[in-house]
Amino acid sequence: MTCVGKEHSYLIYRGSNFLKQRLILSTLSGKPVEIRDIRLQDDESPGLREYETDLLKLLDKVTNGTRVKVDRTGGSFSYQPGLLQGGAFQHDCCTERGIGYYLDVLVALGPFCKLPLDVTLTGVTNSAESPSVDHIKASAFAALKRFLLVDEGLELTIRKRGIMPGGGGEVHFKCPVRKTLKAIQCTKQTMVKRIRGTAYCCKVSPAMANRAVESAKGVMLNFLPDVYINTDQHKGKRSGNSPGYGVNLVAETTDGSKFSAEATSKTLEDGGNPSIPEDVGKEAAMKLLDEIYRGGCVDSAFQWLVALYMALGQKDVSKFLIGPLSQYSIYFLQHLREFFGITFKLENASGEEGDEDEMDDDEMAGSNKVMITCVGIGYSNYSKKVI
Repeated sequence: MTCVGKEHSYLIYRGSNFLKQRLILSTLSGKPVEIRDIRLQDDESPGLREYETDLLKLLDKVTNGTRVKVDRTGGSFSYQPGLLQGGAFQHDCCTERGIGYYLDVLVALGPFCKLPLDVTLTGVTNSAESPSVDHIKASAFAALKRFLLVDEGLELTIRKRGIMPGGGGEVHFKCPVRKTLKAIQCTKQTMVKRIRGTAYCCKVSPAMANRAVESAKGVMLNFLPDVYINTDQHKGKRSGNSPGYGVNLVAETTDGSKFSAEATSKTLEDGGNPSIPEDVGKEAAMKLLDEIYRGGCVDSAFQWLVALYMALGQKDVSKFLIGPLSQYSIYFLQHLREFFGITFKLENASGEEGDEDEMDDDEMAGSNKVMITCVGIGYSNYSKKVI
């Protein structure tokens, strides 16, 4: 769970928590890591899970020269990153986690690869354990586009949907490369102007999606008139291997920030009673309202991604307004300091102390906001040719 020191230039950690964070930052910084004592307290299944092993395989595909050594029990491993290569490849994602678990990594590493990413991922497109591909396309892409000089070449296409537990979905992801990321100032929260969404269903009656849409709209229309949720009904081979349905909602502000939330159906196998469409629609709407209440210029799921781009940006001051820091983001800021030696200045941006001239009460409505500030390290993609 915590960093226990350095040994032979390796950063050493214990436990499986935040494994993905550490591997992303190790790959970008070039600093090797060693993870020990992975789930040793779990007598039935100690060591790495299948989805974590799958993540190591994905990192091996996106890099050139990476070396991974795993002990016999899977209770510890060392990771020595290679050069970020990128390029075109296909990867079958473990169905224990959604495709979003792996797509997070590609979105973080993509701009710094030698070749533009052109990746096909197969597996579970929508799950409760990981950000869905719809969520990433809305929120993560909105954040990334702020840091890229142009967003040409950034695409995410859902070819097939796949629901837990069988999966069977397929997405196509393309990401351009950049020499550097620009420093940005995003210090004001703007108003939500519209709600958009998608209700999807696979191997169930289309009426399920329609009922979920009506329920979600019934909640959102109480706050905003511009609400449109389309249905995405998949049949045959494009519907994956398992039945299910869900709703993804996106709130877009006047400056292009996006907040996203999702709810998926549950079955008897998940424990408890099966979901009904009205409950799924209402759950998605309430989650979105919670994200809007948190506020800032990015939703809570991708605060860490903004912090990463700020830290690696040009050697200039970047400021970004976010909602209350999630636990995941707090640990990510700690890891950024350990791998890159960069620290962030965190300020309460509630507008209570002398900030009234800059931000009125309406702009700062909702929960207390945090202004994060840092000077980028000027991380440069040396593989990218300057044209």
